[in-house]
Amino acid sequence: MSNTEKDFLTNYNIHDYELPLTTVDMAIFTIRDEALNVLLVKRNQHPAKGKWALPGGFIDTHKDKSLDDTAKRKLVEKTGVKISHVEQVASFSGKKRDPRGWSVTIAYMALIADEHIKLIKDESSEEIQWMPVHQIGKKMSLAFDHKGILNACHERLKSKIQYTSLPVNLLPSEFTLSELQTTFEILLEKPVEKKSFRRRILSSDILEETGAMKSGPSRPAKLYQVVNKEGKNYLFPRTLEGSR
Repeated sequence: MSNTEKDFLTNYNIHDYELPLTTVDMAIFTIRDEALNVLLVKRNQHPAKGKWALPGGFIDTHKDKSLDDTAKRKLVEKTGVKISHVEQVASFSGKKRDPRGWSVTIAYMALIADEHIKLIKDESSEEIQWMPVHQIGKKMSLAFDHKGILNACHERLKSKIQYTSLPVNLLPSEFTLSELQTTFEILLEKPVEKKSFRRRILSSDILEETGAMKSGPSRPAKLYQVVNKEGKNYLFPRTLEGSR
């Protein structure tokens, strides 16, 4: 019997208990061609070789101090993007979700702008590509339980855009108010009322004018940028209004 906690930990063997396979899987979202897209990889290894899946991987206990570190590392490995909105969504577990054994995966979603992205394929991936979310399930099935993971992340995103500024994370560093409104509408899959949307955004003080203008089909539009990091996940006091 150990007399002290130090003695106990010195003699403790973590492998005295079964350890489940533990991974992180990510739904990495962006806006491309006026549609919400998610990043998919075509697996080059068993199990589920040749099937499309969400990017992810095992926790590296030497590199990662936390699950968030694992998620951010995987984001950089697949997209080259270091700064993004990344948040934990849910955990999925069971003895049947992976043929290799009892497993746990922690699902994350990430929001990145469709600029300066260089998709990176490693030895575990045969292909890597963006896919419109609405086409998944119609054109392809996903490996393991990744369709359920994607659905959970998509639902979290649709819920949070009702009362947060998260969509700004899908835009480049400078954007117009019309581009921001269009992004909200793509995610909501419905139009929003223009005047109330602009009043809501501008009264929150999360944006500032850059001083530059963007040419358009009619008249030039002001360009804005997010004031600070907090502005990328701002909580509005009321939910978003739809069109009237």
